[in-house]
Amino acid sequence: MSLFSSIQVASGALQAAQIGLQVVGQNIANANSPNYAREEVQFAPGPTQQLGSVLLGTGVEVQGVTRQVDQFLQQRLNSATSDSTSTQLTQQTYTQLESLLNELGTNGLSSSLDDFFSSISDVLNQPESDSVRNLAVLKGQTVTQDINQLASQTNQLRSDLNDQVAQDAGSINSLLSQIGKLNIQIESAEGGGTSQSDAVGLADQRDNALSQLSQLMNVTTQSQSDGTVSVFSGGQFLVLEGTARSVAVSQSTNRGLTTNSLVLAGNNAPLQITSGEVAGLINSRDTVLGGFLDQLNHFAGTLAFEFNKIYSSGQGLQGYSSVTSTLAVDDVNAPLDAAGLNFTPGNGQFDIQVYDPSTQLTQTSTIRLDLNGLGSDTSLTDLVNQLNAVSGVKATITPDRRLSIQSSSPDEQIAFANDTSGILASLGINTFFTGSDANSLSVNQEVIDNPSTFAASAGGVGADTNVAVQLAGFNDLPLPSQSGATLSQMYDRVASDVSQGSAVAQNLADSAQTFQQSLNTQNLAISGVSIDDETVKMMEYQRAYQASAEYISTINSLLQTLVNL
Repeated sequence: MSLFSSIQVASGALQAAQIGLQVVGQNIANANSPNYAREEVQFAPGPTQQLGSVLLGTGVEVQGVTRQVDQFLQQRLNSATSDSTSTQLTQQTYTQLESLLNELGTNGLSSSLDDFFSSISDVLNQPESDSVRNLAVLKGQTVTQDINQLASQTNQLRSDLNDQVAQDAGSINSLLSQIGKLNIQIESAEGGGTSQSDAVGLADQRDNALSQLSQLMNVTTQSQSDGTVSVFSGGQFLVLEGTARSVAVSQSTNRGLTTNSLVLAGNNAPLQITSGEVAGLINSRDTVLGGFLDQLNHFAGTLAFEFNKIYSSGQGLQGYSSVTSTLAVDDVNAPLDAAGLNFTPGNGQFDIQVYDPSTQLTQTSTIRLDLNGLGSDTSLTDLVNQLNAVSGVKATITPDRRLSIQSSSPDEQIAFANDTSGILASLGINTFFTGSDANSLSVNQEVIDNPSTFAASAGGVGADTNVAVQLAGFNDLPLPSQSGATLSQMYDRVASDVSQGSAVAQNLADSAQTFQQSLNTQNLAISGVSIDDETVKMMEYQRAYQASAEYISTINSLLQTLVNL
């Protein structure tokens, strides 16, 4: 081996140390870059050469620069990221819902309900006062407005989450396209798997894109021998080599909202998204908020119908000269329990009273409803015929299929009592509330315009306060339609379901986040950059470089000595 061969060995050593220093510098520069995988130089002894009977090495070779990654751990981390993102979003939705309910404050719906029923109790103390009855009406309006606002705010939250699903579709498509392009570049850079070096910068960019994609939706990946990564969602491939498929937004109607979901563009195959932001958005929109709206609508409908069933059998300080039902039927000739009413009446009867204020005499007639399913059941047309048979009463059906009842004489008033069928509450005659759900619930305009009609009496116009007694205690009255549960218990169940759901969601979010952090710690131990370790390596390469340079200097002196001989 000649001195010139020794210089070649030293030159290779210098180059190896220089590459090592460059990789160390790359690691230090990206110590805080997200999803950056630590790089290492792969050194190997050079081939041997024979000098006589002696085999001599030819120095060091740099075989490549590789990323320090655990592909299996990264897949688990991406899956954990999807789970953590979806559970955190669900927990945030519950937190917002709890804020809307405001049950820990003084302005919650339960406070409004208490004030409303308390104001009805005041009517018992001053039954002759229009102002006290008007206060009860105003408190009732506050209840309906609070329920309306709660429903409106919940629907707005659903709409915002729904819009985010559509926005995420664009983000997903952008990331899938980016991964497909990076696959092509990586395959080219790594020679289709023949190179011993990784396409370090490009692979880091792809891992970052995969991490972002995992935050949006659950995906599985498969590393290929040519350096590319295939991406799947359920049984559908999203990226295969350089081919990236797109997702599209599919729309349907759910609880009055045009909802967005994601499908594969082209064949509209639904994506099985079970975690990630999209899954969290859909779960929050349909299950958390949608489920809460179902409960709120049921609560509002129960309040309206059950309260009205009691109220509609009462009389105020004065009767009606005319009254029109707030609800219409679909078919005036169909049985009333199959005529499309929001609340279904039953077999029974009610009394209609014709009251003369001047003589204070009341004429009472009973109207019967046959809704037993046997023979010819009572329709709206039949009901009108019965009412018209009552002296002093004129009944008609309006063009929009509502029932209108008038007093035949301007000197007489109409009132209602003893409804066992629920038809008055079903049609919306002599009722306090109108509407059938949280969005439509309101106070009847008739009683708003004339609080004297507030039905507190059970024995005739202005006779007593027996109905008001029942209404004042309605909040704690067992309701047969709700298996004996009271209105107060129904609302407590709504509030407690939100509270319990929030606690469960918080636990799930905490557990998912802890698991994700645990995997992230493991991943950092393998792929993360330690400044201390890189500093040590930098000193090693520096010493190696200096030693190689000194070795060259020594060879150079020997060559000079040889030349001078």
